[in-house]
Amino acid sequence: MEYSRIMGIDFGTVRVGIALSDPMQIIARPYVVLANDSTIFTKINKIISEKNVSQIVLGLPVNLSGEDTEKTKEVREFAKKLKKTTQIPLTFSDERYTSVEANQLLEKMGYSIRDSRKVIDKVAAALILKGYLETVK
Repeated sequence: MEYSRIMGIDFGTVRVGIALSDPMQIIARPYVVLANDSTIFTKINKIISEKNVSQIVLGLPVNLSGEDTEKTKEVREFAKKLKKTTQIPLTFSDERYTSVEANQLLEKMGYSIRDSRKVIDKVAAALILKGYLETVK
């Protein structure tokens, strides 16, 4: 039996946070923060190939009422391009409170505001992925 991972993504216009599940798809772990530049899809595809990723969970920012925002449109556009370049299933996951939760978690872990900026996106991606894994298992 071959195991594969699920990738969680926290999209940002400047940085993209990446998290990966373990091969049994039970645990979500922060993986890396990538610059959102012209090489973003190449970098994501490299991770998909190297880590045997079979599915992507992309955080979808909606407002507190669950309605789309300007940021939601950007994420949907990113998702379209991502689907074309990766050829693996992509699922959206509500990311309403992940940034707040990630900030609180890093604060509890003793990160300074400056240091937390370096990891916040991959922690948010892990929280997005964790939420998804909890709903499908």
